[in-house]
Amino acid sequence: MKKFIFAILFLTPLFLLTQCKSSKKAANNTSKQGVKFTKSDNLTDIIDLAKKEDKLVFIDFYTTWCQPCKMMSKDVFTDKEIGKFFNKKFVNYKVNTEKGNGPNIAALYDVRVYPTLIWLDTRGRVIERNEGAAYHTKLMKLANNALLHSNSGE
Repeated sequence: MKKFIFAILFLTPLFLLTQCKSSKKAANNTSKQGVKFTKSDNLTDIIDLAKKEDKLVFIDFYTTWCQPCKMMSKDVFTDKEIGKFFNKKFVNYKVNTEKGNGPNIAALYDVRVYPTLIWLDTRGRVIERNEGAAYHTKLMKLANNALLHSNSGE
């Protein structure tokens, strides 16, 4: 009886740890299907990449303390359909407005509200802008407006 109790007490935590580990992997796989943000300290490199790939630039200006920014990162940018669309049509770029070159880029585009979402053409000109969070439907509408305006403006 003691061996049976010992086995249950010993094996139960192992079983639970295995379950936690596999659910964590599933969550990570889901996030990989969302919007892929290109890492760079230089906006010029992002614009050059957009020219090369014949895409527009999408910028998410954020801060680490901004709750709507966190919500968008967790709930919107991880969405599979939004990710598929944004990855195909835009070079996506996140700018932390409090670190590195972020304050300079934010000043260049007069960012004062977080998040601020901006779509640029390949010359760095603003095509579409949104101050504040944009949930799924609104974000897709803004992105489509940016694509429409970029085609009519050139």
